[in-house]
Amino acid sequence: MSIRRYSRCRQFLKDTSGSVMPVFVMSLLPVLALAGMAIDYTRANSANAKMQTALDATALAISPNAATLTETALNTQASSFFSAIYKDLDAINPTVTASYTTTNGPQVVLSGSATVKTYFAGLPPIGVSRLNIASSSTIKWGNSRLRVALVLDNTGSMADAGKIGALQTATKNLLTQLKGAAVNNGDVYVSIIPFVKDINAGVTNSNATWIDWTDWDAANGTCVHHGHTVFGAVQSTCTGTWTPAAHTTWNGCITDRTQPYDTNVTVPTATNAATKFPAEQYGSCPLELKGLSYDWTTMNTLVNQMTPNGNTNQAIGLAWGWQSLVGGGPFTAPPMDPNYQYNQVIILLTDGLNTQDRWYTDQASIDARQQITCNNIRTAGITLYTVQVNTGGDPTSTLLQNCATDPSKFFLLTSASQIVTTFNAIGTNISKLRVAM
Repeated sequence: MSIRRYSRCRQFLKDTSGSVMPVFVMSLLPVLALAGMAIDYTRANSANAKMQTALDATALAISPNAATLTETALNTQASSFFSAIYKDLDAINPTVTASYTTTNGPQVVLSGSATVKTYFAGLPPIGVSRLNIASSSTIKWGNSRLRVALVLDNTGSMADAGKIGALQTATKNLLTQLKGAAVNNGDVYVSIIPFVKDINAGVTNSNATWIDWTDWDAANGTCVHHGHTVFGAVQSTCTGTWTPAAHTTWNGCITDRTQPYDTNVTVPTATNAATKFPAEQYGSCPLELKGLSYDWTTMNTLVNQMTPNGNTNQAIGLAWGWQSLVGGGPFTAPPMDPNYQYNQVIILLTDGLNTQDRWYTDQASIDARQQITCNNIRTAGITLYTVQVNTGGDPTSTLLQNCATDPSKFFLLTSASQIVTTFNAIGTNISKLRVAM
């Protein structure tokens, strides 16, 4: 090697200016890692936000039945629903746990977790290969109070196609839902109004001042002519002495009020006979109705005893359902606490078109009276659901469609089994659950 070349080599080896590049490259790695970590955290936040949405939807879905499920069943149901709707590809091994408690009021609590694999944060000097994500959702029963009138068709046609049995199952399930929606006794009240052509106000009310006995006294009694009892007579055909029967022999049936009181909830008064409820000895008298209550056991017993018989008069059932919410006659509506908001609901279920009331045997005339009642109920701010169980090929009821508060609250069913699912859907809607996060 020449002296010149040797000198140049020594100069190159002593030159340190080339070290800037390695230093720059080494310092760039943390910068890239930090920038990449922002991308990883964005992915994790997106996965977490989707998890929150899925947890909220899952909590709402399982809440209606939470009170009746075991802890294992509740978690199985929660996992199934959550897995079906949470589809984030970045989330690894997502899990969910559910619990139902009554501490500080009934509530369902869901907790979810997963991990997200990082692309950049795993590089030195950070070295984080996975990010943990977690979220929760709590469903609490709302502060509004609920009053529900169940107006249920007990007419003879309900014996067909398993309808009465399905109605009993559906109603008992609904009562369980409504009971679960109550934090305290009185948060939810329910009345049950079985109806046919008449309703049954209860034989124990035979001395009540709100009953009009005029027609009953004229149709039930004894005619004595020249010392002989005339069997089968009524007051209008009795040519002798007419003696009305004792009111204690009344079977509890009530027919439509005198018009226009048949379409409103005017409280009956002793001084105005037209406002009173007319007694009738209808041979197909249904079960005695039950006013607003949270006696869930007694209500379930009543439902179990329902039997189908008699003709159809939706209008009287609807009028008495409304009356049960406001009071009057045999009903005493509990006072409303001004510190709460109240939601009042009527659910009318029937399987047939109107056939008979106090005055008419043609559908059009009865429908016209009922439509007035429906209009008055809507004006009063009460939510009205109508359910037509049409297993016999009847026309779709225009009346029930027009009576419902809005189109979403009219249900046309073609099988008895649909009564159960429909009542479940209505129960979920009126339970007034809310997400609290």
